[in-house]
Amino acid sequence: MTIPRFPLSGEIINGVHHLVQRVYYEDTDFSGAVYHARYLHFMERARTDYLRCVGVEQSALYETSDEGLAFMVHRMEIDFKAPARMDDLITVTTRTERAGGAKMILAQQIGRDDRLLIAAKVVIAVVNRHGKPRRLPEGLAEQFRTGIETPVS
Repeated sequence: MTIPRFPLSGEIINGVHHLVQRVYYEDTDFSGAVYHARYLHFMERARTDYLRCVGVEQSALYETSDEGLAFMVHRMEIDFKAPARMDDLITVTTRTERAGGAKMILAQQIGRDDRLLIAAKVVIAVVNRHGKPRRLPEGLAEQFRTGIETPVS
């Protein structure tokens, strides 16, 4: 088996972030399949690394102004198509469907080889450091829409 070579935080190809992860024993249930809640961990890691790859540092955003800026998962829809198993190499993909106003919508998938295992739609709320809704600055929204790193002013 050829193991793909990706940077630690994955990489963006044609506007889609790809993050390769290995399934470990701790990710599985008694049957050897990945426990359903562990997929949330894989997707969270991919979303965080997606932000890094488009040039967004969450801690810096939080400290940018008097009110700060943070992201919170508001809603998730997940379709479980097939299980991953211990030692599998899975790829988590993340792409922005919409970014603007006080939310972002991300599409995430988890696959093994050419097989789709998980499909998810994640609605992210944009909030200030007090948890109140806040508009996503247009320059930042554009970074997410293009999926490439661009300077934010």
